[in-house]
Amino acid sequence: MFFFDPKDIHSDISRSNKLKDLQKNEQRLTSEILATQEELKQLKTNAQTIEKYAREKYLMKKDNEDLFIISNTDIQK
Repeated sequence: MFFFDPKDIHSDISRSNKLKDLQKNEQRLTSEILATQEELKQLKTNAQTIEKYAREKYLMKKDNEDLFIISNTDIQK
């Protein structure tokens, strides 16, 4: 009867571990949300941030510039 009870020790420990994992995941996601919200705020208010974001994420450039991309895989030989 001890092992088939829905409130046995093994199930309690398993649920407790899952709860801790979910709480850690929640904290991580909350911090990511706050960082994304701050980045969005900067993108809405600062033109230099928009230009930096476009250059880094989408590899955009100005008309009179040359763009050189250096990859880490080329260096590691």
